[in-house]
Amino acid sequence: MKFLVETSARHLHVSPQDLETLFGKGFELTVRKELSQPGQYASGEKVKVVGPKGEMNMTILGPCRKDTQVEVSFTDARSLGLTAPVRESGDTKGSAPAKLVGPAGEVELAEGVIVAKRHIHATTKDAEALGVSNGEVVKVKLDTPERSLIFDDVVVRVSDSYGLAMHIDTDESNAASASGEVYGEIVR
Repeated sequence: MKFLVETSARHLHVSPQDLETLFGKGFELTVRKELSQPGQYASGEKVKVVGPKGEMNMTILGPCRKDTQVEVSFTDARSLGLTAPVRESGDTKGSAPAKLVGPAGEVELAEGVIVAKRHIHATTKDAEALGVSNGEVVKVKLDTPERSLIFDDVVVRVSDSYGLAMHIDTDESNAASASGEVYGEIVR
């Protein structure tokens, strides 16, 4: 069974409190583009993420989350001068710090910058069809015309609020020459 593999470029998620600090009291994110995961979207808002060696403008994904989290590739982290650990989304304890700069204010993150662990989003029905369970770690083969590749250490995340898709970062996407519509399949 094949499934869509999407490249997740650098982005951040913000808490309601940090959104107000960055953009002003009562500010709400605007929807620029709906994403494949139900209810998720790329907003029209960007902030500057500042590290010891550099800075990058990044899009905020909505809606707001409980905690602010910045997701980068290893290449991005090096450009910023950060040592970001590979983590599942939401696991930011002890991760890299950074400063966020918005039009109305700044936020100093003591932690929150990660390289997202590659993962598959699946509904319960999708997981059954794939023969996998929540938290399982699998291998996924991407068939691309020039650089087919098998990714190991892919975590399966199961929730009926998800849409079936695998997410990889830009470094991983470039390694597999994964441009356009790309599909993967679990290999054992």
